[in-house]
Amino acid sequence: MNLICFDLEGPLAPQDNAYELMKLLPHGDRLFQVISRYDDLLTLEGRQDYEPGDTLALITPFLAYHGIKEKQITTMGKEAKFTAGAQELISRLKAYSWQIFCISTSYEQYALPITQRLGIPQENVTCTSFLLDEIRHLLSEDDFALLEQAEEKFIDLTDDARIKEVLDKFYWQELPRTSSGRMITEVKPVGGKRKVEALERFSARMGKPLSHWIAVGDSITDFKMLQAVNKLSGLAIAFNANEYALPYATMGLASTNLDDLWIALEAWEKGKRETVKHLIKEKERNGGKGNREHFQWLAEAKDISQALKIHKRIRRLVRAEAAKLG
Repeated sequence: MNLICFDLEGPLAPQDNAYELMKLLPHGDRLFQVISRYDDLLTLEGRQDYEPGDTLALITPFLAYHGIKEKQITTMGKEAKFTAGAQELISRLKAYSWQIFCISTSYEQYALPITQRLGIPQENVTCTSFLLDEIRHLLSEDDFALLEQAEEKFIDLTDDARIKEVLDKFYWQELPRTSSGRMITEVKPVGGKRKVEALERFSARMGKPLSHWIAVGDSITDFKMLQAVNKLSGLAIAFNANEYALPYATMGLASTNLDDLWIALEAWEKGKRETVKHLIKEKERNGGKGNREHFQWLAEAKDISQALKIHKRIRRLVRAEAAKLG
């Protein structure tokens, strides 16, 4: 039995849904960039009970304040583009009877339509539950002024120390005193250790330990999942990854087409990790072809700076604006 689990945003779809939603708000793009950077800072400092990807909880008050509705998120999921080669790769995997899973930090209204269009069974998908239409009713008139003031402050922030200072005060002192303060506790984004927990649940259901799994991710929300799979001798794949994910992967692929991954998956079928290692090292020596097939064996790599440079360049090509985010 061959088992593979994809992150959604990046490997399967190039958009960052939360970013696109926030762009519906006045100055929402800038607002999201600041909150996303704050998410990185909290993750890197190891804040207790905070997981990478909790951005999706932090933006909730602003989405509610501006009247964003769940159906708008669903529409985005139905209309979202796929990463080039994603449909072809999923079709190949299904033809060879692979078991395909997806663990995504994305809101369920976005993740489920995309995975359904790709033919990934809903029971094989874990994503972030988001009852936005219910959460909106937590807002009171008193909250409007606070949120308006917060937006005005956030969009001008550029320095990490200042971002940390201002957003710490808002999220952990000011917002909890309001009637809508529990908004961010209502949303539990599936990132960080929650991705690991979701993969372990799938692993238990399938009766196969993580050493039998392939995990594909690209960003800060995936690094713990990649790390867990790699540590147990599974295959952790960084696809067009950033600096937060690449160091934790077994191998990397930087490419404008996800289907380039198929040769590595074929090798896994034939001889698991050792066979993949020989293939990828050979591919790495030969080099990529333009913007495709840039493979790296990372498991024993001491210096990933060159690999990271390639990943960042192609990540920008594939993910456009979303590539600026952690």
